[in-house]
Parts: sequence; structure tokens; C-alpha cells
Amino acid sequence: MLSYQHIYHAGNLADVHKHALLAWMLDYLTLKDKPLSYIETHAGRGLYRLDDAAALRTGEAAAGIGRLEQAFAPDHPYRQVLAAARVVHGAQVYPGSPLIAALSLRPGDALHLAELHPQEHAALAGAMAGCATPYRRDGFELARAICPPTPRRGLMLIDPSYEVKADYDAIPGHIAAISRRWNVGIIALWYPILSGGSHAAMVQAILAASPGALRHEVRFPPVREGHRMIGSGMIVTNPPFGLQDEAARLSKIFAGLQPSA
Repeated sequence: MLSYQHIYHAGNLADVHKHALLAWMLDYLTLKDKPLSYIETHAGRGLYRLDDAAALRTGEAAAGIGRLEQAFAPDHPYRQVLAAARVVHGAQVYPGSPLIAALSLRPGDALHLAELHPQEHAALAGAMAGCATPYRRDGFELARAICPPTPRRGLMLIDPSYEVKADYDAIPGHIAAISRRWNVGIIALWYPILSGGSHAAMVQAILAASPGALRHEVRFPPVREGHRMIGSGMIVTNPPFGLQDEAARLSKIFAGLQPSA
């Protein structure tokens, strides 16, 4: 299915969780003077305008980045990349993960972005002009084709829409296959926490195959009545040193969103 467009959800609470961890990991990886590869299997359009009618319709950005940005220290990598994106693209933009990566990486690092949706791919190509040429290709096919990448050191973000329920069953196998090809790679999987618990079996399968992986989840109230997403999760294989502490700081930030008992 190719109906999902993230503009309706850009900057929401799940994005804050996912992108704060991503920005921290990329900042950590670039501290070493060694090149790295960044791979993304479901890139989206890379850049979103929060004054777009679609974004305003849901109000998710106002409840997400609009509410939590100031909870991050000014020198936090997430705050810094938000500021850098606004300098280039204007005050009403929100950077998706491809742009967060592009603003974090250095000359000599490699950037591989897959996006199959035709409109999203076209928007991604425009947003990333001069930074990367995205592939209009199934992201898991791309990952299997280029892993292990050059440079071999690096990070992959897997961030599907989960429109197709079969994704939950297929993703553990995809991660296992990629890990066999790229055993030193950091693989970060984002998943929604829905009221029905659709993620549970997938998460357990991945953790069973990757016992050293970091699992981090945050919970938050539904953004509107009837909305099924009540939290956001990340699993990171080969987690960088210090990520556990960063995840704990994020947990404290999100704890303030919980309704009082």
C-alpha cells in the first residue's frame, strides 16, 4: 500500500521520541574521525512544513514538538538540528529523519535513502538535492543489496508506516537478514505502540534474536479521542555507548505528559 503520507503526523510525539534518539546517535557516531554510512528504508519526504493545511488539520505537531522542544537543552543534538533546518528552510519547517541525517553527517560519510511512494519520493529528491539521491525502491530490497555498506561503520533506520499488518510479521526476518550481512551495523527500528498491542510479538521476536539490543518505549495520551497510538518504541541493535542514559533522559521528558493518577 502506498497511501501513507507523514505530513499529517510530522513533529508529533512519536517523531520527537524517534528523532531525539536518532540525532543523539548520529552526534555520537560523528565524534570519531571515521567515516560512516547512514541507510534509511522508509525515508518519507525529508522536510515538512508545520503550517501546511495537512499538518494543521491533525494538530499533532502542536501536541508534539510544539510542546516538548523546550524540554531539551539548547546544546542537545536534536535542538541543534532543528535550529539548523530552520536557518536553511524557515521557521515553520520540521526536519524528517533524512534531513536530520544530512545535517548531522560530514563530507566522506555515505547517505542512502529509499522511498517507494511516488509523491513522497519526488518531495524527498527536492528536499535532499545536493545531499543525496534517493532511491525509488523497496527499502528492504535496498538494504539487502547494499549491506554491508561502504563505509562499513554506520546506522540504519527502519521506520515503516505499518499500514500493512504483515509488516509486523516480516520485520524480524528482515532485521535478522540485514544483521547477518552487516554484523557491526547499528539497526534502529521504530514502531508505534497501539492500544491493541500489535507490536508485542514483533518486539519479542527481535529481542530474542538480538539479546544485546536496547528497547526503549515512551507512553503518552492519545492525541485525540479514538486515536489508537498511545506510545512510541525503538529497538536499537549494537546500541552506542551512552544510549541507555539518553533513553532514560527521554523517559523523564515524556513522563511529564502522563495524565495525573
